[in-house]
Amino acid sequence: MAAEAGKRSYAPSENPNIVATQEKLDGNSTDGWDRCWEQGITPWDVGHAQPIIVHLLNSGTLPKGRALIPGCGSGYDVVAIASPERFVVGLDVAENAIKRAKELSASLPNANCVEFLLENFFAWKPAEQFDLIFDYTFFAAVDPSLRPAWGSKVAELLKPDGELITLISPISNHVGGPPYGVSVALYEQVLHPLGFEATLIEDNEHSIETRKGLEKLGRWKRSGK
Repeated sequence: MAAEAGKRSYAPSENPNIVATQEKLDGNSTDGWDRCWEQGITPWDVGHAQPIIVHLLNSGTLPKGRALIPGCGSGYDVVAIASPERFVVGLDVAENAIKRAKELSASLPNANCVEFLLENFFAWKPAEQFDLIFDYTFFAAVDPSLRPAWGSKVAELLKPDGELITLISPISNHVGGPPYGVSVALYEQVLHPLGFEATLIEDNEHSIETRKGLEKLGRWKRSGK
């Protein structure tokens, strides 16, 4: 799988912040995520919206309507794509992450087009489905045993004609996590049985420097939609 990206390998054990994250998450993962945010151990947080989502926004190819970003963290991606035509919900299990997201977004122009919720993605029952789900760090953050449940929840939350956009990262076959190694094939194993097919899989040319060659963009819709 490491060769799938074609440019570089990924070794989380060489990143002290990732090692510290994994130590915090040993045992109770919900409390662990919150402790990471409280102590500023957030190697996945780049301090701004992911460049790829900004590119998709500027290209006019993001669905409008209701959007969901699970594992939203500081909420940069949520705020970046929010508009009067696109209401965006950010979800996270870490109270400190949600607090930070609300503080960062409160004074921004589209603050009334976002909602940040302290919720468990797998147990959450919103009143409405979504036109768009954007998943970047979430699939790689959850234990691999939960990936089928992730897929089922995506199918439950997404409208039949909605779109799932995934930033497949980090493409790697390393052992352990989070982040756990992912690949296009692992997403296909989860999504194909649920009727999802990729409409686009391509290298992420807009990766931040440290992640170049480790990411692919995937766009998915249910077959026949």
